[in-house]
Amino acid sequence: MKTYKVSVRETTNNTIVKFELNEFITQHQSFEFNNIDEAKSSPLAQQLFYLPFVKKVYISGNFIAVERYSIVEWSDVQDEMAEQIESYLNDGGVVIEKTAESKKVPVTVYAESTPNPSVMKFVANKKIVTALFEFTSIDEAKLSPLATELFHFPFVKSVFIEENYVSITKYDVAEWQDITIELREFIKNYIENGKEVVVAGAAEQLQKSTEQLDSNFDALDDTSKQIINILEEYVKPAVASDGGNIQFISYDENTKNVSVLLQGACSGCPSSTFTLKSGIENMLKEMLQGKVNTVEAING
Repeated sequence: MKTYKVSVRETTNNTIVKFELNEFITQHQSFEFNNIDEAKSSPLAQQLFYLPFVKKVYISGNFIAVERYSIVEWSDVQDEMAEQIESYLNDGGVVIEKTAESKKVPVTVYAESTPNPSVMKFVANKKIVTALFEFTSIDEAKLSPLATELFHFPFVKSVFIEENYVSITKYDVAEWQDITIELREFIKNYIENGKEVVVAGAAEQLQKSTEQLDSNFDALDDTSKQIINILEEYVKPAVASDGGNIQFISYDENTKNVSVLLQGACSGCPSSTFTLKSGIENMLKEMLQGKVNTVEAING
């Protein structure tokens, strides 16, 4: 059973707040309601319109965006609204009726090469997961219907899924120019048809939910926390743009050795293991002087 958690996110428009969830509440569909009459197909939106300050409700993927009238400030009501949404969903409340017509937002997917010649990144214009997942075999992919189907292609070696993209590692039996279009169209159609990318609760089962990660972080020593913060700020954005990820594994206070896991396009890349290892090692040595001697990079 899903357990919903709601986080409040500000937007560039101060009249609109996003209530972001840890699970998807629509299958890549979007719905917009301007008043309670328009919201007949959404019991959740109707509930929200009973609040006199709610002007517009937009539901898509894993969030609910609400526009307010100027009679209140969000700071006065957003936490209470987040609690109401969370309680409604956890009590089994219906978000959208099955007969509802979604607002048509075209799905686009483009292929992007990575520094790893064996990996291609397929980027969507929609958020498709709320955590990152890596599957190196069809047995591991039980929590991801999308990855399971991708493994039915004989040339797919591993699948890495993050926020809005899928990185696929291929076997040498195929060349990218022969399979890229087929994979891109498959992923596009899969998302367009509203199919499940990962099963509900997958992040929790793999210990990847926000709450679990926060709990694990809080239990670490101060140096490990500093290392993670440096990786998050300076390293992860760069490797994510290349279709990969770097994950902290451990820090040994006695040997001053840091172990990290390379995932997605970074894993097995001829150049990334050395480049990332030496780059991260130099960065950590400089920023945490006297605390880090070596960095061990392990392929996922």
